[in-house]
Amino acid sequence: MQGKDTAYGLEINGRTAWISAVSMGNPHAVQVVDDVENFPVLQDGPLIEHHPTFPNRVNAGFLQVVDRHTVRLRVFERGAGETLACGTGACAAVVAGIRRGLLDSPVKVHTHGGDLSIAWDGGTEPVRMTGPATTVFEGTIDLAALPA
Repeated sequence: MQGKDTAYGLEINGRTAWISAVSMGNPHAVQVVDDVENFPVLQDGPLIEHHPTFPNRVNAGFLQVVDRHTVRLRVFERGAGETLACGTGACAAVVAGIRRGLLDSPVKVHTHGGDLSIAWDGGTEPVRMTGPATTVFEGTIDLAALPA
């Protein structure tokens, strides 16, 4: 127990990774780390994503607390690998940090893809995310040309 959160131990690479399990409509396992830039996200992310504890896989979040209103975050998304930004991952990380007693709302979340602001007052209140939206791809597909 840390704050109002239960931290669950996962055996990863011969050590115990302490995660918070959070659902934002999709599953997240959030781990607090000392230095997100130097943490082995690309090695540990797939191990957490495919851990037997999560038979349908899970998004792995790696959270560095800078101060009570600022964090750095990297997310290894299930089925996609590390992404530049993850809105549900940012929300899950902030909820986990607040529940652990490490953060106070609102929280600025720095990701490789940009910054988000997450606010959550606890309990059953909604999590509120604000930040820019950017088109990163446009395309077309000819459905008739696809094999049946």
